[in-house]
Amino acid sequence: MAANHQVKCINKTNRQSAHERISSIGGVNGDGTRWKLSLDRAIEGIEAGKWKFYVSVRGESVWVVVAKSASGRKYLKTQNDGEQPNNLLSLPECP
Repeated sequence: MAANHQVKCINKTNRQSAHERISSIGGVNGDGTRWKLSLDRAIEGIEAGKWKFYVSVRGESVWVVVAKSASGRKYLKTQNDGEQPNNLLSLPECP
């Protein structure tokens, strides 16, 4: 069974661009320590059924899913929740 983890921060290759690629995601473990995963490791973990990630905004949680760009490159996004921009992209920068 996949372990659920809340994503609380991201790193992007260009923080100023709303459409730039996420390079890593991060959060806080139950014991208060921080975790951070590269985009590739997060995608591998999701596809292998090891991890499930979610984002919570204003009390609503949405799952993070793997998507594929028109060029075939895999990336992370939240399931369609009607929010623009994507809730994942609006998270603060990871330390």
